[in-house]
Parts: sequence; structure tokens; C-alpha cells
Amino acid sequence: MTSLTPPSTTVQPGRIRVLKQGSRPLDKDAGPVVYWMFRDQRVGDNWALIHAVDQANKNNVPVAVAFNLFDQFMGAKARHLGFMLRGLRHLQRNIEETFQIPFYLFRGKAEETIPNFVRECGASLLITDFTPLREIRRCKDKICKRVSDSVTIHEVDAHNVVPVWVTSEKLEYSAKTLRGKINKLLPEYLIDFPLLQLPNKKWAVAKHSIDWEGIITDVLRKGSEVPEIEWCESGEDAAMEVLKGNKDGFLTKRLKNYPTDRNNPLKPRALSCLSPYLHFGQISAQRCALEARKARKLCPELLYLPATLKAIDTFLEELVVRRELADNFCFYQPNYDTLKGAWEWARKTLKDHASDKREYIYTKEQLEKAQTADPLWNASQLEMVYHGKMHGFMRMYWAKKILEWTEGPEEALAISIYLNDKYQIDGRDPNGYVGCMWSICGVHDQGWKERPVFGKIRYMNYSGCKRKFDVDGYIAYVKRLAGDTKKRKAEILLSGKAKEVRC
Repeated sequence: MTSLTPPSTTVQPGRIRVLKQGSRPLDKDAGPVVYWMFRDQRVGDNWALIHAVDQANKNNVPVAVAFNLFDQFMGAKARHLGFMLRGLRHLQRNIEETFQIPFYLFRGKAEETIPNFVRECGASLLITDFTPLREIRRCKDKICKRVSDSVTIHEVDAHNVVPVWVTSEKLEYSAKTLRGKINKLLPEYLIDFPLLQLPNKKWAVAKHSIDWEGIITDVLRKGSEVPEIEWCESGEDAAMEVLKGNKDGFLTKRLKNYPTDRNNPLKPRALSCLSPYLHFGQISAQRCALEARKARKLCPELLYLPATLKAIDTFLEELVVRRELADNFCFYQPNYDTLKGAWEWARKTLKDHASDKREYIYTKEQLEKAQTADPLWNASQLEMVYHGKMHGFMRMYWAKKILEWTEGPEEALAISIYLNDKYQIDGRDPNGYVGCMWSICGVHDQGWKERPVFGKIRYMNYSGCKRKFDVDGYIAYVKRLAGDTKKRKAEILLSGKAKEVRC
């Protein structure tokens, strides 16, 4: 389905796959270029958008951006869709006012709306950004079949620093097997972005009016079961503020504590807090990596602060190697969210211990309501429900206890993914699937000492957590957080005022 000969472009050819080669030549007599934006929802530092404008200007044709709003995509609720739509509203204003590129928003099935739009505007080239997730890849297959044979379709990996298909042509076993491949390619791919050019030719079709308030109100009503979060403002500007803002930016104010405090659930601000923005593509991982590298050069005194240098290296390892390892897994393993996707040793050990006696057995409903005998686990679940983001260390403990408390590994994995996708602001993401698979199925891990229920899967328990951080302090922190959230929600309902999302 893909071509090995991408077109001449200012974007590195390795970033582009030709999903469909159209019969119509891409020249000055061709139709417009359409960029179907999905995963990378930003104007700045977006290789797919750069490629779209580059190809349009090369052939002197207009260019437009189209976005399709799926109805509660993969269980997304008000928390996720509200955050995304507010970011897209800012994006439309920026791209139309600054770059004179029209932004179209469609609702329905993308395999219908996108081909229809391509046909109506007479486009000759459709560009899309990359995601390894099954549902969207199937959607792209349908789009390839439904658009005219004259239309060419390009896919651009604008999400990873090194394109997933360039880094490796196979499923990697662990970070150790991927790290060397990525590091070898970073000099070629970890480069600064060219400036986004203005289109040479204006879009001639009538302007597309979007009722943002109506759409946002509608999705908030439909997904009200999981309300929006208040601690995280959406959009590209907000993302850059979190990365390097003068007030509380990660690289400018919080970086030095990252290596020592990132595994302490009582210190959530020690983390980068970038995952919502990376998930929705409101910031580029490549930009984050470039700014982290720049931090070394801007502050020569850092050379005398090994802790800060270690913080940068640790951040880059998580941002690039670990995050792109997750994309590698989901791209090359179609069963990335089931037991079938686990390594053979893990499947065997889990099967051998599937019938082991459990101390507790909880239903999905009990787990969702945090009704277990473990106050630490209950706190982690409530943090996710009310805050929208469970601390990274607790995600591991949380998922492993679900394995311990359910009928078997298949059920444990299904429940953990269901809860993760429903409540985490960065749910439905390769990192989330791989996190659950690592915790429950040993993906990207090794076999450990065999024990009941877990078999050779890495074990975590309450006592181990107590040795690492103040468990009672964390439980008290989550109780306050949940209580404050409930109080604010009650005040909003009583006042009848619309909620304003803010940092």
C-alpha cells in the first residue's frame, strides 16, 4: 500500500509514506492540497502542515486543513473532547488569521466526510498525520479506497522525533533494543523546524463557519459523566508556557527536581505536565527535545550541576525513547491492547497462574468507584477520576493490583484500559496501552521471581510503596483534591454559570 519514493519536499523524505499514488500528476494544473489533521493538532512545528503548504506552493495550488470530530471517539467524554475542541478553536483563529489557511471542522465518520470534502473541492493531494492506532489506520484504508483514483495520499509522521518506520522495521523487544537505533538517527532528525510559509494561492471556496460554542456545549452535555478538568488550559500557547514559561515552566523552573522527585506521587509538579499536550498534539515532542538540548547551551553554569544534566538526560529518555517505543509497539503489534500482544513467556506464565486463588475479587464497577480494601489504590483511582491524571508511579501500582484482584489477566487488562481511557486526560494513547501492557503483561520488561497470581510478571505491593514515599500523605492529598473538586462542581451547579477552564 505504501510507496518507497516520497515526493521532493522541504520535509525529510523519511517522514513521508505514500499511502496511495494517484493517477493525476501533482503539478501546476493539479487541484488543491488538503491536510486531514488528526493527531497533531497544532500550527507550529507540524511537519504534516509544513509538507502540505510546501506541496501546495510548489504546484501553485491552494491548501486547507480539515478536522473530523468523531462522536465520543473510543469512549472520549467531556474531559477529553472539551480540552481538544478548545485547543482547536484557538488553532483555527491562528491558522486563518496568521497564515490565511482555511480550517474545516466536520462531524461524523471520517471515512465519509474526508473523501466527500476531497471530492467537493477537487483536491489532488490529501495529507494526513500519523497514528499507530488500529481504528484510524482502518479509517485511512477506507479513505484510500473511497477517494478518486486520481488523488494521491501522503502520511507524515509529525508526532515522533524519528519516524516510527525509519527507527525500526520491526517490533522492538525493549527500550534497550530501540535506544541505540534512535540515538543513531537523532543527528539527522532532531533538527529545528523550517518556518511555515504563507500559501501562494488563496483558497477560493466560501469560508467555513464553525459554531464552536454550540459544538462544545453539545459534547460537554453528551460526555458529562466525566467532566472537564480545571488545572490544565488547552492550546499551543498554554503548552509552550508549561514547557518553558517564566512563571512555572518545566525547563525554566522545575527541571532540576525531575530525576529525584518524578517517582514521588506527592510531588506531581516535579513531572513535566506535558502529557495532555503531547497526546493531543498541541505541542511537538521534537520542540520539547530541542528546547531541552538548548537548556544546556543557554546556561554554561549547568556544566557544573550534574543533577540538572541528569534531569535533561532523564527527560529526553522518557520523551523520545520511551514514548517512541510505545508507538513502535502499537504500530507493529496489532494486538497492542490484548493478551495476544504479550510476549510468549508472559502469556504462558499468566495462563499458568490464571486460576490462582485471589485474596479479593472486585467487579469493574467496584474498581471504578474505588471500593477496595486498599486505601492507596483507592486514592490513585480517585486521583484519576477527579484530577484527570494519575501520577505516573501510581499508574504501575494501580494496574498491577487490578491483575491481582480480577478473575484473570484478560479481564484485568480490559478493565485497566477502560478506566484509563475513560478518565485520564491522555487516554486512548499508545503510552497508555503500553503502560497497561507493561504492568499486567510484562511488555518491554523481563521475567521476575515467580509468585502466585503474577507468575513471572513484575510484582508491586503496598509495603514497597511505603518505602518509596509517604503513602498516608498521598492518600490525604487525594482526599483534599477530590473534596475540592466536588465543592467546585457543586458551586458551579448552584450558580448556573458555565465553567471556565484555566490553569
